[in-house]
Amino acid sequence: MAAECATTAVTRMATLLGVSVSGYYKHVNATATTELGASRQRREELAVQIASVHRDSRGVYGSPRITAELRARGTCVTAKTVAKIMVERGLAGISPRTFSPPTTVVDPFATFPPDLVKRVFDRGRIDAVWTSDITYLSCGEGDMYLCVIKDEHSKRALGWAVADHMRADLVTDAVEMAVRTRHGQTEGVIMHSDRGSQYTASVMTRVCEEHGLLRSMGRTGVCWDNAGAESLWSTFKHEHYYRHTYVHKTELVAAVDNWLNYYNTTRRHYTIGMLSPVDYEMSLTADRQAA
Repeated sequence: MAAECATTAVTRMATLLGVSVSGYYKHVNATATTELGASRQRREELAVQIASVHRDSRGVYGSPRITAELRARGTCVTAKTVAKIMVERGLAGISPRTFSPPTTVVDPFATFPPDLVKRVFDRGRIDAVWTSDITYLSCGEGDMYLCVIKDEHSKRALGWAVADHMRADLVTDAVEMAVRTRHGQTEGVIMHSDRGSQYTASVMTRVCEEHGLLRSMGRTGVCWDNAGAESLWSTFKHEHYYRHTYVHKTELVAAVDNWLNYYNTTRRHYTIGMLSPVDYEMSLTADRQAA
């Protein structure tokens, strides 16, 4: 009857079929109510899942990353639907702003290697370009500094070090960790940085030579020449550091380790297909084995 009601009167069809008009409309209304109830239930269940993913991301993920996470868990949903539900529930992600760390001190007597990167940080494969930078942190016990070595293709933080000084060994400690992460297979990797005195120090030159790393530096005072490294500071500080306070140095060091491990293994990244850096590198290995 519903299919023919556009061309045939409901009363005539009811008479021919021997049913009542009121019974037909009661059936139609009941079906609509059931469908609406199922839709509402589905939306409520989706809202619970969205809130759970948002909480698991430490309140960081917006609708694109939450959509990617839900799809990875087997839930078919659009980013538009996720965004609407987030607005309804008062949930929002964090959008990092540009951050320029004032930690670069140039040695006026140092010599600098050439810029081998020219702002082309991603060369389409891992271990083509590593970038590094130092950023300032603080806690109740005093100033601290963080140095990270990052692979510009997978976005993975390969090595890092936290200390209460900015001597060259802060950087070399991070480099040694990065080399261990890559099991010593670092011959020919470009090691790009700014012109800070830690990176021009003789000990840094020696460590790079020992591991076959090709030193590269951008220009003084041009943040875009090392934008790959500095983008990590924006993410770290807005998604984690600015949202917490630390009393002890050991507490801050543990928090940095915890967040960088989370960043590497869990946090989804826009530019690598909404995967974490470690998962992305594993997918590259799987693709090579399949080929």
